[in-house]
This record gives sequence, C-alpha cells and structure tokens, in this order.
Amino acid sequence: MNTHALSSGDLIADRRAEYARMLAESGDFLSAADLMGQALEMAPNWAAGWFLAGEYWQKGNNRPEAANAFRKVLANSEDDIFGAVLKLSLLGELDVPDQPPVSYVEQLFDDYADRFEDALLGKLHYRVPEKLAELVQARAGEQFACTVDLGCGTGLFGARVREHTRRLEGFDLSANMLAKAEEKGLYDYLSQADLSLGADEERLFTDGLQPGRADLLAAADVVMYLGDLEPLFQLARKIMHPLGHFAFSAELALTGDDFTLLPSMRYAHSPAYIEALAVRYGFRPVVTEKLDIRWDAGAPVKGILFLSQNMANA
Repeated sequence: MNTHALSSGDLIADRRAEYARMLAESGDFLSAADLMGQALEMAPNWAAGWFLAGEYWQKGNNRPEAANAFRKVLANSEDDIFGAVLKLSLLGELDVPDQPPVSYVEQLFDDYADRFEDALLGKLHYRVPEKLAELVQARAGEQFACTVDLGCGTGLFGARVREHTRRLEGFDLSANMLAKAEEKGLYDYLSQADLSLGADEERLFTDGLQPGRADLLAAADVVMYLGDLEPLFQLARKIMHPLGHFAFSAELALTGDDFTLLPSMRYAHSPAYIEALAVRYGFRPVVTEKLDIRWDAGAPVKGILFLSQNMANA
C-alpha cells in the first residue's frame, strides 16, 4: 500500500516521514524508525505513520517496537486498511485471522490496479491464468455456457477463456481492478463482491451472482487472500450448475496446518485441507497440478492448481 501518499496533516511531520523513507531506502531502518517516532510525536493519531514506523522497526529487527507500532495502527484505523492485524499475527502477537481485513485487501488492489499487469507479467513471471485455462480445457472441455470469474482482477483469466464461453461474468472486491477489466471489453457482466462473505450474504445474489448459473467457476490467485476457504466453497456450491467445474489456484503450504499466513501477508493452503473441503461440499474428483505460480523476492512461489466437478446436486 502506498502509505507515503497518506498525509499526517502536519507539514513538519510529513517532512520527517519523507526523510525517514530515504533513510529506510538506504538500509538504515533503525534511524528511519527513530525519525518516524519524532514525526509521530507531532501527529500521534496518524495510522499510516505508525504503520511505516512498524515496518522500519520490523526490518531493523526490533520486534517489540514493531508490535507496539502496529497496535497503534489498529487503535487509529478502525477498518484496519493497512492490515496491521496480519503484521501482528506474523510477529506472534495475535492468532492468525481466518480472513484478512476486507478494507486492507480492497485498498491493496485499488492501489495496485494501474501497475498490476506490468508487475505480475513483466517482473514476477505470473503463470496462473494460462495454466489454469489449459487445465480446464484439457480436463473439463472447451465450451461453457456461463463462466463466472471470481476475483477477476484486470481480466487475465477472462482473456484466456473468452472464446470458450458464451457468457463471461467477473466479480472482484476492487473497483479499480473492475474498471481495468471493463476497458478490455471481455465480460458480459462485471460487479463488485466480497467473496469472503460466502453464500450467507444475500446482496451477492440480488444481481449477477445468481444461484445455479455457472458451469465453469474460476478463482485464479484469489484464495491467497482468504484464509478459511469454507465460505468460498459454500458460495461455489450455491452458484454452480450441477456437474459444473470449479477451477482455482492456491499457494502451497509447507506446514501441516490447514492454512498459514506468509511474510508476504498472503495465505498458503494445505492440499489435504482443500481436498477435504471439496469432498465435504460435493466437489469431486479433485485434479491437482503443482507449479511455480510467480516469483517473489527473487525466488519461485510454489503453488497448486485445483479442478473439480460439482456432484452435489447431480
């Protein structure tokens, strides 16, 4: 998140924060944190400033001060737009939440929309859309009546399946991502939706996400921003046609936990956890394919593709 764009309202505090940023960019994180402390004395309720201070303390390996700063973020940001609860979880101060703060994810992708494709495709070697589309076409067929693209983003997966579906619908939490997708003219319908709400949020079904409509449901690079996947499977079962296919990607958890929060502030999931949920909600068989889904910090991110069929009402 571009926290530097969020002013404290105090010119001197903002100036000191800018100097702190330059110190951090040079690698002097502790000096940057000290300077942020001076800025925060002038603007003690500045949530973005506390978040920056927490980042600098964390990178300077001062965990107690980092935790204190992130607690200040929570105290001054009711909707936790910065994801401080995730930072505190990674520091061991809080239990890992089942879901990240919705406002954090929404703002993250609203800020990211303009550079999303250049960053993913040009720098991070993102491979999910084409690989997921290839898996679908190889194992589920090449023609669909209605494809619902959950977390459609800018339309990278939609572009891969447009010629294989009569109707293509896209849903995303980020309005800016949806605007980018709309520019491409790929989708028959686009709408904003919070997928973490599952099938219990009736407003998801007032327009667009209608029950029983999708014979292909896709969620490319979505579950990384959801911890507990039960709401997603509840939603999937409700909106899918009997015998429809559900295709999605996940980052691969290397622990025995159902899901774990990574330093990237994304979630990784256990294949056994996902397969158990799929069976519980009537999706089978489960086809999996492991791959490097992107690069991050100079190393490949291990991921897995899933494809299953809705047998619940077949």
